[in-house]
Amino acid sequence: MEKINEYDYIILGAGSAGCVLANELSQDSSNRVLILEAGPMDHKLMIHMPAGVHAAYKDPGINWNYESEKEARLEDRNITLPRGKVIGGSSSINSMVYMRGHPKDYDYWASNHLLPSWDYAQCLPYFKKCESSDRGADDWRGGAGRLGVTKGKLENPLYDAFFEAGRESGQGYSEDLNGFKPEGLARLDSTTRYGRRCSAATAHLKPALSRPNLSLKVKALVHRVVIENGRARAVEFNHGGRLHTVQASKEIIVSAGAIKSPQILMLSGIGPSDHIKEFGIESTHHLPGVGQNLQDHLNIGLVHECTKAVTFDRMARPLRQLALGLQWIFTRKGFVASNVWEAGGYIHGYSEVEFPNLQYHFAPIHYEYHGSKMKLFQGFTTQLDQLRPRSRGQIRLLSADPAHRPAVYFNYLSDPFDTGELVEAVKRIRELISQPAFDEFRGKELFPGPATRSDREIESYVRSHANTDYHASCSCRMGSGEMAVVDEQMRVHGLDGLRVVDASVMPDIVSGNLNAPTQMIALRAADFILGRKPLPEFHASFHFQR
Repeated sequence: MEKINEYDYIILGAGSAGCVLANELSQDSSNRVLILEAGPMDHKLMIHMPAGVHAAYKDPGINWNYESEKEARLEDRNITLPRGKVIGGSSSINSMVYMRGHPKDYDYWASNHLLPSWDYAQCLPYFKKCESSDRGADDWRGGAGRLGVTKGKLENPLYDAFFEAGRESGQGYSEDLNGFKPEGLARLDSTTRYGRRCSAATAHLKPALSRPNLSLKVKALVHRVVIENGRARAVEFNHGGRLHTVQASKEIIVSAGAIKSPQILMLSGIGPSDHIKEFGIESTHHLPGVGQNLQDHLNIGLVHECTKAVTFDRMARPLRQLALGLQWIFTRKGFVASNVWEAGGYIHGYSEVEFPNLQYHFAPIHYEYHGSKMKLFQGFTTQLDQLRPRSRGQIRLLSADPAHRPAVYFNYLSDPFDTGELVEAVKRIRELISQPAFDEFRGKELFPGPATRSDREIESYVRSHANTDYHASCSCRMGSGEMAVVDEQMRVHGLDGLRVVDASVMPDIVSGNLNAPTQMIALRAADFILGRKPLPEFHASFHFQR
């Protein structure tokens, strides 16, 4: 074992949270900061090309390639779980949709989980500080942050039909789901800038790497955090085929994501002691909530043929691909500058819920995977996510080997309420697509098909086709009580010098995509760590349908 050095702060994981922390903590030149990342630098072109998103997240060179254990209520399917293994983490391979979640999510964190500093009025200033939106700065949006946020601009008549159908169906329309009206159908924002992906690495980490007090080690696999006398003292990691130890004089911050962070804690002896001991690991701190409370957004999609040749399947023609690629290389504009999923929305299902419980993602394309190859067809895809599932899962160890994947049990649909909401989701999609706005485009329903009508038939389709929207979270939840892992400032309960800062600390999953909330959480964590005065809370006004 080789002792490398001593740093004030060691950050484990250069993902959405870790990149934010690296920038914030290294702004004071007296802080020596080290960030360890298991993956490589983000040199691959498909990472930065927005329309290359499917190639990026299928690339095994920048992906952990996890999968769940068999999900009993999804016909024993193993659910594929791509997670970023590259600087930027999953923000370098995701679909780039920028959504904060509904304001009431955070108010519920404050009230239902006794986390008074996490209501939306206290989170909103950090969302605004983080972003530079091309919509411009106002009460809801930031205009000077490091993260580029761009409103979708790709023109296609199917997007127009989608928005008009929202009005016709009563499902609603919004100019900005992250703004005054966080409900209805809308043009979505993406984490892009000047036609390129703006990952957390691009936005936060790379601008800070010129600082002499910030060090980055890539291809560094963390083995464990060393705990001595109730304090996190050091990190053991493999780099270049050798085991190294590095000391932390102030804090170690675990920011490896909702799947990897609980694994690192358990490999360090922190977690449910009986489970940890099964693998010959010494239990250094019994904390039964580590790996528990796992949550995710399950989605269901419908596919329709399109009667007009307006869909994006034509982009797959070789000469067309070449022309579009050259256009993007020289201008950063055109189809390749889009993530394609430029339309979406928040809606209520038929159940009585206080605020939207379903989220649309819509694309003027029908695609199928044949192995690692994606084939495009003339059609359009409409997906709905269940935003606040009641089912809960867990992360468990399968091995004491840090290179071995952990066991992921989502327990999807273990609560019958979740099944009912996804049956409702299929009906809501059909209601939308049946509106007059789609009359000139609507072809045959390909999946699940017109023969699937009854609730029982729809439920069978849900069980055979529902899939993750890649929003694993909540597995090291923030709060108090026996099953909480971290406190309101993300300090691990019962230990000094150790925090967890990433999507795993959410007490409940937010009603939307997770990249924006994770960066907001990390910005707040930096203020907690450095003892900075928090940003003043801001009570923006909102229009809610109910």
